[in-house]
Amino acid sequence: MLNSQTLDNVQACNLSDGLKFQPGLRVETDCQTCNYTQLRINGLAGGYSQILINGRPIFSPLTGLYGLEQIPVNMIDRVEVIRGGGSSLYGSSAIGGTVNVITKLPKKNGYELGYNRQLINGETEDNILTGNASLVSKKQNAGVSLFFNQRNRELYDHNGDNFSELPELSNTSFGLNSFYLIGENQKLEISLSRLYEYRYGGEMVEGPVFLAQQAEERTHNVWMGSADYQINFNEDKSSFITYAGWQQTNRDHYTGIFPDDDSAIIAHNANPPYGTSLTTTLQGGFQLNHKLTDTWGVENILTIGAEYLYDDVLDEIKAYNYLIDQTTKNFGVLAQSDWKLTPSLNLLTGARVDKHNLVDNLVVSPRASLLYKLKKKTQLRLSYGSGFRAPQAFDADLHIAFAGGGISRVQLSPNLLPERSHSVSASINYDKVKTKYIAGFTLEGFYTRLNRAFILDPIGEDNFGEVFEKRNGQGATVQGATLELRANLNMKLQLETGFTLQTSRYDNKVEYIDGLEGIRDFIRTPNSYGYGVLTLFPNSRLNGAINYVYTGSMKVPHFAGAPEQLVDEIETTGSFHELSFKVNYNLEITKLKTRVNLYGGIRNLTNSYQTSFDTGKNRDSNYVFGPAQPRTFYLGIKLLSL
Repeated sequence: MLNSQTLDNVQACNLSDGLKFQPGLRVETDCQTCNYTQLRINGLAGGYSQILINGRPIFSPLTGLYGLEQIPVNMIDRVEVIRGGGSSLYGSSAIGGTVNVITKLPKKNGYELGYNRQLINGETEDNILTGNASLVSKKQNAGVSLFFNQRNRELYDHNGDNFSELPELSNTSFGLNSFYLIGENQKLEISLSRLYEYRYGGEMVEGPVFLAQQAEERTHNVWMGSADYQINFNEDKSSFITYAGWQQTNRDHYTGIFPDDDSAIIAHNANPPYGTSLTTTLQGGFQLNHKLTDTWGVENILTIGAEYLYDDVLDEIKAYNYLIDQTTKNFGVLAQSDWKLTPSLNLLTGARVDKHNLVDNLVVSPRASLLYKLKKKTQLRLSYGSGFRAPQAFDADLHIAFAGGGISRVQLSPNLLPERSHSVSASINYDKVKTKYIAGFTLEGFYTRLNRAFILDPIGEDNFGEVFEKRNGQGATVQGATLELRANLNMKLQLETGFTLQTSRYDNKVEYIDGLEGIRDFIRTPNSYGYGVLTLFPNSRLNGAINYVYTGSMKVPHFAGAPEQLVDEIETTGSFHELSFKVNYNLEITKLKTRVNLYGGIRNLTNSYQTSFDTGKNRDSNYVFGPAQPRTFYLGIKLLSL
């Protein structure tokens, strides 16, 4: 689990910044122009991960492109992570795992105001203003938590070609999370958030975007909300939960390259490639939990439920004859039984049955997990889960990239079939607790088999650029191991670290670039990656944190077109070592009932950053890898109520 304290220690600005500090997780930047990101869990791409907001799957495919950066960190209370296919009960996109973002609920009356100024590579400003407030009634039966976040970042050009590597950002977010205890055994929670973002990347010039040599411009207006009602009864042995979630994203966007010849310029100016997007996600369902205390002499918690998920995606650029108009509907029924066979042995079994409008037959996804507690220090777990991905458009499919002087797009094969998965994981967890220290480790091995795995097949060019078709491959295998280490010494020093070794390979070679021999390895997938966070607490006023992120080498396609890239090829990158630190100083002003937190630090101290970016308007925008930004200095202040 990733809590708000860890997010603060690593100076995360948004969800994307924080997720890389979880074992088995990696956040990658996939476009040099717009900087869209995706989350990889256990080596699987973003479309295999289910991202939930307060337990609801309202993170639509379109939101998945930029949403990791649009969720501000001061909105988050904690992030719960389930790695592997054992999370298949959460839906069809949870093959790699599930990330559940829990927003802040009010616990007491208080406020927090903050300002953070960052300087990227000593030259580009990034300013962030945050605010939080919470109010709780005297009877403690109702409360509301409010958040506000405003960010402005300038364009950053790393290689001096007057084309940005980091886009301009202007974000404004606000929302609330509230609860009301209707009675001793009933609770209602309601959340509502609004996220606005303007994003521009490309040639660093003033004027209309369609006159830039190459540019991407996006304006997002996102609304999301959820409501949960829970009642406990039968002497708290039973509970009934009903819930609903909603998200709507309106996006205006431009993706274009200014042409070279006169006739093409006239056509471009007459009909520039502006586009519009609209996505609506609706979800609702119920869950019934019942504790059986005498089922064949053992304790059993039975869970049954059903939910409906509706997602409508419309993404269009008329100038490119580009259109994704897709409506998906999924009705799922789930049942789960958690057996406490002995004081040290638990068996969890369950299954989810889905009816998806793009899949002909019912899809049954079973799940089983066996947990054995060895004394008080050690736990052994063995899990199995099955899942599927429907033949629909996922986040990366909605991204239009630049390559070779044109734009590349993804289209779905009319014969695309659902992808199925089978996942197995085994882990050992050990924790030793003493008076002056706590130390432990978790070692987990994972194996996922993908059948009819989705691949992108280059099918040639049209008048606008490269076209890829998503179709079914033969299959793929992802396997590896993750080691977590943790320790706390006398509340003065805390260590959290994780390291993953893995392989991700297709059964047969996959052709990523038309005309080049294929490879079996997943692209953009390092076989090793990890992180570490060391937090120091010398006294109540002073504390600090050092964090480290390692990204191993990976294979990345590189299309020709830029002046320094004359041929298409598959490149093997080097590894990256990202070291950062932060220092905090706290001062209490008792009369004002306020604590002042002054902090500063450096992210990516050694400036471990990609040095081989393409230049010019014909660059391959997907040729980007490694850390999200170069060396960055920052200073900040927070005012918090005591």
